[in-house]
Amino acid sequence: MLRLAAFAVSAFVLVAAHTPAQAEPTAVGPEKCEKCHREEIKVWQGTQHFKSFKDIHRHKDAKNIIKATGDKQMKRSDVCATCHYTSVAESGKSRPVAGPSCESCHGNASEWINVHNDYGGPNVKREQESPEHKAKRITSAKAAGMIRPEMLYDVAANCMSCHGLANPKLSGEHAAAMLDNGHPLKPEYEIVEYSQGTVRHRFYPPDLTKNTEMTKAEMARLFVIGQAAALVSATEAMKKTKHAKYAEAQQKRVARAKEVLAKVPEASALLASPSADAGRALASSIATKDLSGAVGNWLPTKFK
Repeated sequence: MLRLAAFAVSAFVLVAAHTPAQAEPTAVGPEKCEKCHREEIKVWQGTQHFKSFKDIHRHKDAKNIIKATGDKQMKRSDVCATCHYTSVAESGKSRPVAGPSCESCHGNASEWINVHNDYGGPNVKREQESPEHKAKRITSAKAAGMIRPEMLYDVAANCMSCHGLANPKLSGEHAAAMLDNGHPLKPEYEIVEYSQGTVRHRFYPPDLTKNTEMTKAEMARLFVIGQAAALVSATEAMKKTKHAKYAEAQQKRVARAKEVLAKVPEASALLASPSADAGRALASSIATKDLSGAVGNWLPTKFK
């Protein structure tokens, strides 16, 4: 599960690579993660992401929103499942088993979970894994589509796409209809404020039971990366539809991101041409830098 959180919502832009000849990777569900990531699961069970599975379809606006998309039930809606559910494939059908969960941030796990769980043999425990095997395992899992916790841009992109009502799988027609019928779109959504509150799950050696808080330097980096993801997400989203309210919200996201990123010299290429690759390059270039002096005034002091 994600150690440098960011959930909401997401759920679920899946960045796993595939070719037309390959089947889409599918979700396996949070139960597959629980054995090894018990502390992370405990945190998730206290979040709105977890609780939403039982109550979000009862929201006062839910019926109108669902009807606007052409569906009748939220848990049977492919449109809603894009962000609100973790759905597993059973007998050729997709069934929601949870709200936004592990795979909402880390990508559908059908292709990478066995690689991720292999510590060097059937009888080798996690703490016995050799450094060489761990390095190979991490590389192989990423190649199979896993979004690792250190892949901050891709994690942030998942959060920003759903919280910005901008998921690539969501059509402009549906986005506009949902917005007109009460679906929220908060252009001010900011990843540090939300990810370092109830959804924070940063469990590192030597104490895997301690939920570590971010330093100010770490928050500053994630804040900048989050704004990079917002810029890319909103720029692409504006191509979906000319719906006035939707366009206005995306423009606000772009404006705020540009204001922040203008303070970061490493962001010049991204600002000139927003793209996921440019966002990843920015994240890599600031990986060891303390940007709190540049963006410290924007960092949240309270968390959701």
